[in-house]
Amino acid sequence: MIRPDPTEASAFLDAHPEVEQFEAFLTDPSGVQRGKILRREELVGTYKHGRPLPCSILSLDITGADVEETGLVWDEGDSDRACMPVPGTLTLSPWRATPTAQLVLTSYEKDGSASEADPRHAVARVVERLDQAGYHPVAAIELEFYLLDREAMLGGRPRPPVGKSGFRQGPLQAYLVQDLEDFSPFLDAVYAGARAMGLPARTLISEYAPGQFEIVLGHREDALRAADDAILYKRLVKGVAEQHGYVATFMAKPYANYSGSGMHVHASLADASGQNLFAGEGEANPLLKSAIGGLLATMAESMAFFAPNANSYRRFKPNSYAPVGPAWAIDNRSVPVRVTAGPPASRHLEQRVCGADANPYVALAVVLAGMLEGIEKGIDPGAPIVGNGYEQIPPSLPTTWHGALAAAASSDFLPRQLGARFVEIFLAIKKAECERFFAEIPDLDYSLYLRLA
Repeated sequence: MIRPDPTEASAFLDAHPEVEQFEAFLTDPSGVQRGKILRREELVGTYKHGRPLPCSILSLDITGADVEETGLVWDEGDSDRACMPVPGTLTLSPWRATPTAQLVLTSYEKDGSASEADPRHAVARVVERLDQAGYHPVAAIELEFYLLDREAMLGGRPRPPVGKSGFRQGPLQAYLVQDLEDFSPFLDAVYAGARAMGLPARTLISEYAPGQFEIVLGHREDALRAADDAILYKRLVKGVAEQHGYVATFMAKPYANYSGSGMHVHASLADASGQNLFAGEGEANPLLKSAIGGLLATMAESMAFFAPNANSYRRFKPNSYAPVGPAWAIDNRSVPVRVTAGPPASRHLEQRVCGADANPYVALAVVLAGMLEGIEKGIDPGAPIVGNGYEQIPPSLPTTWHGALAAAASSDFLPRQLGARFVEIFLAIKKAECERFFAEIPDLDYSLYLRLA
């Protein structure tokens, strides 16, 4: 068990006498934050002893329902686990009306070992194996999101928002600077919040649909911190959106006729001195190529982790900036693994498969595991694609939730690299959620079949 330094808590309390409460949460396998609100006088004790949370919190599907098949509910008597603060994640919640701060928790078993169901520990296990091999992962996670009209969402349907100009976004205007000005009160507040929280928020663009944005997060030499950044960033965006009367969603495909929202995982490997081992030209770096080979070889069996929900699979269409089959290229966004342009010293890969609805911890763990698999086995990725990848790559990735879960269940790679118990629990949750989803009868079924079938 890693115990944080209580002086971090004491120093924060001294620096922020205005803060009245603390949101202490861990992220479950589905990517949902669950936890408690603490008062000021409880913070130092939490750093010393942790906070108890029931083990079933890591068994929940995305709706919050128990999944008994995980073995984490009645089999364990729903007993408590000690959840410890993650050092460096104690930060403000700047969107809250009540002065509030927040801290990321991670779960440990009664014997002090890492809880196998905690997705943050899945990343830690892969990072440890890479470190032992002399490879230190550097990572960043980019997340696209949609800003939506709040009143329309209350009515049950998404609609583009109205900016300060009074005009509702409608036509597709990719990368339109005017949209950034129109929503500048919201976007400025996100940047201000990121500064207050210590998040490395960088470039902002208006994406490929009305109300869709992306703010780039800077690379972290601590890959786990990059995933923490993504979790905290999503909370910030959602909180600021509500503060400004909008709804922000990281749903993979909120509109049928507009592009989906992706999560792009940027990664490289450094040596002990911090030198980029992927530096140079992409085709000439054997380590980079082996890492890419691993990502391509394991992509199909990993889809249930990159696209964890029913809606996730609506993204995967030709010419949609979402992949249809494994391939790589240099500075080419028509493929799932892109080697970036820029100075050779900054060379890294970008995995473009994940939806924005994926759990950042899970997505990063699987990406790093795929890279390690390729390096350990010396997998050759083949020649890079040149030109339009959608015209050259045969569709081969699972395109349905059921198909992706079946591919993951038969994988040897996933339990070996991520931990067999973590994979078992994750797939049990998603299989139960999938069955519950398809047990519901949507309105579309009635409109198509009720009278005519």
